[in-house]
Formats: sequence, structure tokens, C-alpha cells
Amino acid sequence: MTRNRLRLAIVGAGPAGIYAADILLKAERNFDVSIDLFDQLPAPYGLVRYGVAPDHPRIKGIITALREVLDRGDIRIFGNVRFGTDITLADLKNHYNAVIFATGAVRDASLHVPGVHLDGSYGAADFVSWYDGHPDYPREWPLDAKEVAVIGNGNVALDVSRILAKHADDLLPTEIPQNVYEALKQSPVTDVHIFGRRGPTSVKFTPLELRELGELRDVDMILYDEDFDYDEAARAAVSGNKQVFVIDKVLQQWRQREVGKASRRLHLHFFAKPLEIVDDGNGHVGAFRWERTAPDGEGGVVGTGEIRELPVQAVYRAVGYFGSPLPGIPFDKKFGVIPNHEGQVLIHDKETGDARQMYGVYATGWIKRGPVGLIGHTKSDAMETIKHVINDLGNWWRPEAPSEESVIEMLESRGIEWTDLDGWHRLDEHEQALGSAEGRKRIKVVPRDEMVTISRGEA
Repeated sequence: MTRNRLRLAIVGAGPAGIYAADILLKAERNFDVSIDLFDQLPAPYGLVRYGVAPDHPRIKGIITALREVLDRGDIRIFGNVRFGTDITLADLKNHYNAVIFATGAVRDASLHVPGVHLDGSYGAADFVSWYDGHPDYPREWPLDAKEVAVIGNGNVALDVSRILAKHADDLLPTEIPQNVYEALKQSPVTDVHIFGRRGPTSVKFTPLELRELGELRDVDMILYDEDFDYDEAARAAVSGNKQVFVIDKVLQQWRQREVGKASRRLHLHFFAKPLEIVDDGNGHVGAFRWERTAPDGEGGVVGTGEIRELPVQAVYRAVGYFGSPLPGIPFDKKFGVIPNHEGQVLIHDKETGDARQMYGVYATGWIKRGPVGLIGHTKSDAMETIKHVINDLGNWWRPEAPSEESVIEMLESRGIEWTDLDGWHRLDEHEQALGSAEGRKRIKVVPRDEMVTISRGEA
């Protein structure tokens, strides 16, 4: 008896896409599987390579586990292939039984305050992409501000603040690109201010990232006593939640530190609701204005009417990530995700509001559930999606050209310079060699064309 065979495409070679492929290959099923992983970048690993600060080697260690999955050789990779231009949904239907979109969320969520579009007002996601050497972002970044505001109380806000405040030489042991190091080396920054709307017991930081912030050389941690007059709800959070307890302990320790000797300062401001990024009169950031908030007695905050303003020359908005729409795929503009039920993509009728399944199309990761949770949450997310892929066998597409060779023929006929797993190994070895020559573990190759040339063995 001939077994059914699933030809599956996964768009997105970050943790979400790789986990989905791995889970399906290990799952109990009554059919054979052949998986092709597509990514618009020449290198895999998505936000682990391009969204995690270079001085976070422990978090980047997840690449080791992802590499083990890819190096088994039972998943093909097609890098430097853009969905919507190089390949379309029609192409996928012609070559595969189903597709999983794992494209993540890489744009900055909007912050709706006046002045957000001034020169010197930046999205944190763009800054992260720059310092991580993303090939599709400019090589230069304006680092001319002495005083900087960072809006947000999550780990990305901490990453941005740490990179801005940290002395560039202390980043040399990392894989920081050379152009980023040289730019940070010239930065005149003296003060970085982090603003959060709620109090210290309501932050979204994780204890590990918070501790790292306080380990910076020649950087004073500045906290303000007015933010630590806890109400009953805050005290209950400290005593009843281990993570909040640890975060509070770290902050209380910083309050006891002697300050005034460092050349740079990192300020933490709580109970601060953003009101406006103030124009300096020439179309550039001149100050940050906020309203002082206060506990509402139930773990939230209310406005006090007290308005404050701080002179700054740059503002970084770290208020979250947001997904991007994909051609031919439903998209929820409000939440920045693909509408779905447990990973099954849904089409909503605009007139009736009813939803029906878009057969053969699935989602996993942040494009499925939004940018919440750590990388580890992606595994359980992928399991949910894969369960439906397996159970939907009767609704799979019936491709006309399902052979593995036909996909390569299609890409080559279009002149697409795609990269594969061997190509990633070449690039990986090249970057490590660049680093070794400088006594470092790795130096990233940034330009896309150079990445492709090295990956394809054409250098």
C-alpha cells in the first residue's frame, strides 16, 4: 500500500519555523514528510541572529540547538528567497501540499504621541537590526545624542539601553559588526533614561536581563526614591511572585549603590506615561514629555496630571514588535498577526463576519500569536499548529509538480541566487575566521550580496 506523502513548505527559518519542522519530523503520523524551509535572508535563525543583542551569548546559545536540527540533513533550506516576489502562494500550491508561515514580527509597534516622526526619534526594532548587522538596513546610524530617552519596560528596552550606555570596547568579545563597533566608539552619550508607564513591580523585564544591565563598566545606575513608595498591590506582587521578588531585590540593591564616579549614567524612571516627543524648533528631538502616573490600588496606574519634561536629543521607542502582512494571506491589522485558529489560517467574510479555514495554510510563532513569550514558548506553539497539519490530511493541496527537483528548477529558471545549508556552513566558517583573525569568536558579514557570494562559493 502506497503511503501518503506530505510536501511541506515553511516560510521563515527562525526558531518558529525550525521547531515546526523538527516537531513534524518527530511526530507520530501515517505519511512520509519532505520539508523545504524558505527565508528571505541568506542565513537562517531569524531573530536569534538578528534580534538578540550581541552581548547575550547565553540566549544566542539556542542557535546550537537549532543548528543540530538543520544539520541532520532532513530539512532543505532555501535562503535569500522572498515570499511574494521570488515565490508566490500560487507557486507553493503548485509544488507543496501545505505551507506554514513562521515569518515572525520584526516591525516596531506604533506609539501614538505627537513628535514620534521627528528626526532623532527611532524605533527600537530598527536600531536592533542595525547593531545586529541585518543586511537590509543602512550601515550607518546617527549616534550624536548625549542624552537619550528609551520608552518601554521590556527586554528590548533593556537591550537598546545597554548597547547605548555600554562602552564599545566592552562589546569587542562579541560578534558585533565592525561598522557598529566604530559608530558606538564615537558616541558622545552620557545619560540614557528608561521610561515605563507602570511601577517597578509591573515591568516586563526578566531578572537575567535586568541583572546584566547593572554589570556595565563605568556606568552608574540611577533610581528615584519616589518610584519605590509601594502600595499594597505592589507589596503583594513582590511577596507573591518569585520573578517580581527577584526584580525588586535587584532594583533595591541598585538604590544602595554609590553613584557619581562613572562617565555614563543609566536612569530608570517609573510611573511615566509618554505624552510627547518635543520638537527643538528645527524638526529634531529636543525633549521628552510625560505625565506622572500613580498606582490605582489594583496593580494598574492612573494619571496624576503632573507633567514633566526632560531635555534629550534622541528617543528610542521600545513598545513592542508588530507583524507584517504577506501577499495573498489574511492579516489582522489591529494585532499584526495572521488570523487563525490554533495555527489554522482563517478567512473572514467582510459582510457576515463568519470565518472559514484557508485550507493548506498555517501559521506559527509570533505571526500566529503576536510578539509575546520567550523563544521557548515557540515550541509549544509549533506543536499546536503541527497537530492540525497532521489531522488535516484530507484538506491538503494537490500539487501538480510535487517533486523536490521541480522547486530547484523553478528558482533557477527565475535567476534567484538562493542559498542552502552548505552555503550557511560556508558563511558561518567565514565569519568565524574573520573573528579569529581579530581574537574574537565571530565577525558578521553584513552586506547581502557578500553573504550570498560567500554562501554560494563564488567568492
